[in-house]
Amino acid sequence: MDRRTLLKALAAAFAAEPVLAAPPANMKGIEDLQKNWKTFLAASATVPSPAEPLKLSDDEWRKRLPPESYKVLRKEGTERAGTSPLNDEKRAGVFVCAGCDLPVFTSEMKFESGTGWPSFFTTIPGVFEMKKDFLLIYPRSEYHCIRCGGHHGHVFDDGPPPTRQRWCNNGVSLRFIPKG
Repeated sequence: MDRRTLLKALAAAFAAEPVLAAPPANMKGIEDLQKNWKTFLAASATVPSPAEPLKLSDDEWRKRLPPESYKVLRKEGTERAGTSPLNDEKRAGVFVCAGCDLPVFTSEMKFESGTGWPSFFTTIPGVFEMKKDFLLIYPRSEYHCIRCGGHHGHVFDDGPPPTRQRWCNNGVSLRFIPKG
């Protein structure tokens, strides 16, 4: 074992914060994680249904959202890498859309991608609509909240196995609700 690997292992062993779990080893594990996402909700939590659309005027969205969230969710902007405190969030819980509170990811779906944005290897099923984005000339897969239409980010095929997906999410598009 080289020195760097040993130091990283020791740091992880003595870390005060819990370490994120590794992704499930197979697609059956991913399906179980998606099916059981509600176990990450706080006991008293109530959540909206993806089937309950939230339609507001642009002025109503401006009043409802902080300026940076408005820019990303409503105008398809991107926050600066490394600026979101959610990138370091490691507690058990659920990530919800900052626009409409729809649960979109659990803490067990998150991984450290090294990109500076909160990243996930899968989602809660049925919460996003996909579209092609040609802003950088080559096509990218962009995803939006199915309930409010808010822009969250892009999905790439460079994530961990077994999904190989990296749902690269703007932190200002999310709110975290801890389980406890």
